[in-house]
Amino acid sequence: MRVTELNVYPVKSLRGISLERAVLGERGIAHDRNWMVVDDVGRFVTQRQIPAMARVAVHLECDRLLLEHPEAAPLVIELARSDQPSLTAYVWEDACRALDEGPEASEWLKNVLGDWKGSGLRLVRFAPDERRAVEPFHQQGENAHTAFADGYPFLIASKASLAALNQALQGKGLAPLPMNRFRPNIVVEGAAPFAEDGWSELGSPEGYRFGIRKPCQRCKITTVDQSTGSIAVPGEPLKTLMELKTQPFRPGAYFGQNATLLAGAEQAIAVGDVLCV
Repeated sequence: MRVTELNVYPVKSLRGISLERAVLGERGIAHDRNWMVVDDVGRFVTQRQIPAMARVAVHLECDRLLLEHPEAAPLVIELARSDQPSLTAYVWEDACRALDEGPEASEWLKNVLGDWKGSGLRLVRFAPDERRAVEPFHQQGENAHTAFADGYPFLIASKASLAALNQALQGKGLAPLPMNRFRPNIVVEGAAPFAEDGWSELGSPEGYRFGIRKPCQRCKITTVDQSTGSIAVPGEPLKTLMELKTQPFRPGAYFGQNATLLAGAEQAIAVGDVLCV
């Protein structure tokens, strides 16, 4: 197999950045889900609540993070800053210490996204000294942790699995979907459709190695067009994924695998790298 795509999502639920090469860390690809949008009580806000978040583009430069939207001047966030006031941010049931990027960022989010059920929006950064553990039940001794990702530091997907899903969608008269609907970090080719559901580890001759830990149950975000923030066909591709029964003993729609890093922290991964199970 080979790596065909690498993606990083610096701000949870905003647009991703396509990479040719990335540095691996225990918490994921460098800067992945290191920022997050929250409401007034610190609860995470995603495209599940505000699909228009998909319209906010993200860029990383050597010393700053830029957020861009067609209707506003860019928002600039310094990467090296760490003097912001702290608050408690919530991802699902996890409470994390976070740094508030301030009123300018909050006002920018309000201007491009509005509010969420009367609540303002804030941009927060994962505190450098914070540690958010991956659920222990699905680990195998690696003591993995992540930042603001839903639960795991890496999401791995297969081109063949997307092709099989698109074939089923087209059989219903629906348009095929791009891989960005599923927001993976690593995309591979060269395996049979949904073969990843039987993997336990995935590694490279360069020495980095992933533990394949849990099938990724998909949500409403997969119905959102990642270029427009609109939903053309409500319920799809979730309905078709459920019909495919890629996880016959689990209720729901599944696509891709959540993973942890077993070896290779600080090593580089690149498009074109050879991988084996």
